[in-house]
Amino acid sequence: MSSRALFIAVTAIMAATVDAGFMLPAIAQDSTRNSVHVTRPTRPQQPDDKFTRMFPGLPSFSPQTDEVRDRMKKLGALGGVLDAGDNLTDPIQSIANPDVFSPHNPDNPNMTAGVTFFGQFLDHDITLALKAPLLERTDPRRTTNFRSAAFDLDSVYGDGPDGSPELYDRSSGDIKFRIEAIPGSELASKKGATRYDLPRDPNNNAIIGDSRNDENVVISQFHLAMLRFHNAVVDNLRANPAFAHQSAQQVFRQAQKMVRWHYQWIILNEFLPLTIGQDRVDDIMKRGLKYYRVDNRTLDADFRNSRKDPLIPVEFAVAAYRFGHSQVRPSYRLNFGPDGGSPFFAFVFDDTQDPNSPDPADLRGGKRAPRRFIDWQTFFNFGDSNSRSNKKIDAKLSSPLMMLLGSRGPAPGMPDDGVQSLASRNLMRHVNFGIPSGQAIARVMNLPVLTPAQLSDFASAGMDKSTPLWCYLLKEAEVMESGLRLGPVGSRIVGEVFIGLLKADEDSYLASQPRWKPVLPSATPGDFRITDLLKLAGVVPPLN
Repeated sequence: MSSRALFIAVTAIMAATVDAGFMLPAIAQDSTRNSVHVTRPTRPQQPDDKFTRMFPGLPSFSPQTDEVRDRMKKLGALGGVLDAGDNLTDPIQSIANPDVFSPHNPDNPNMTAGVTFFGQFLDHDITLALKAPLLERTDPRRTTNFRSAAFDLDSVYGDGPDGSPELYDRSSGDIKFRIEAIPGSELASKKGATRYDLPRDPNNNAIIGDSRNDENVVISQFHLAMLRFHNAVVDNLRANPAFAHQSAQQVFRQAQKMVRWHYQWIILNEFLPLTIGQDRVDDIMKRGLKYYRVDNRTLDADFRNSRKDPLIPVEFAVAAYRFGHSQVRPSYRLNFGPDGGSPFFAFVFDDTQDPNSPDPADLRGGKRAPRRFIDWQTFFNFGDSNSRSNKKIDAKLSSPLMMLLGSRGPAPGMPDDGVQSLASRNLMRHVNFGIPSGQAIARVMNLPVLTPAQLSDFASAGMDKSTPLWCYLLKEAEVMESGLRLGPVGSRIVGEVFIGLLKADEDSYLASQPRWKPVLPSATPGDFRITDLLKLAGVVPPLN
């Protein structure tokens, strides 16, 4: 049976799971407006969507004082112990000769460059804290999470076609997402392929459900891929006789469900095994949650809100899940350029670039130009030898992350408070939220504790015996896993939160149909990978 025939057969079965009598509210007709900037939300959907603690009985790794905060700022500063000290003179050589240009920032042969940005996309799907100041104590239970604590793609779907009509296009008769062609892109692309962008207003603000997904070109283009993935699923459903006469609302609902479930499958079966190891995924799935006890309803006061929705722990959001910052490369090959032309290489961020330039030579978002698109063959393995690695998970960050954009002018998603080092920002928030030390959490988990000698990088800041959790987990991955994946403590925190959120979401495939298998066309029937998603979305035009 062909993949197309298989899809039609199995989606007919999946159609039976649509809620009986479901109808979306009427859609606003003005879905083609082009002057709306969907900003980060100004209030939560519910007033008690807060954060929580996974280890409420453990003290902060240090006193919550200005003196410690200043030490953390210096620890994460440019030229400090966390700075990889990359040579930033040539973005091409940074990729071609990493041993010379980034000798302290090794590649991870087990992960491709795109995994980093997929991880960023996941973070934006489950957490958004608008008020997390750098210079004062912060209570997780008083800090609002403006995202739903579920892998439900609310960062993509917004409030749906009725609540966020500016995201959608009904010109075909179905409910799809708006996308826009990049003028002139066919002159910058292999085979003259037209490339696409997020919809934008006249000021180049992206019209999307979460503006953070436009802070760099890669995540912007991945968000675009998710929009096009939904649109492709709608088209595939319409080609199925079982859906030929269903309403646009019914097809939208089924497409949304299929998109979410295939996305969740990728999280559990591709991203999480790469990040923590299949053995640890299997252990959590088999033995259950030990610390993020969203499954124990007697602990709802700790891990759920008044509506019984799960809460995200700060040990995850502020520390453990920020391991991805260590995976970012100094520079990337965004695309291969036109036939007979040169590829587009650029540093991830370069604050020497003019912020008002329509096409700066870095990856910053908020811009549209003919060459600002992604050839995904560099970022994921399509079997053509074009993919490149991300960086190892270790206690070094690529130097551009110590110099975030914003000092010369506003940039989408970038800080405006004068602290331009991402590492400094992470560590200052450890102080503010009172995050426990890595050693304390390792002891509670009865796992091996790193020695002061193994943490000697942080001795100058007095943090080798009580280490900020983020630094501890980076060093744990470096020492115990050669930087290829998270270590035992980091894996437990990240793995339990991911699996716990999937199990706590009654609409997820893991909670409602745990034996479900992917049904969309893929390289391996019954499986679905990021590369399958990108192909189905139509964002991988051939290079030859």
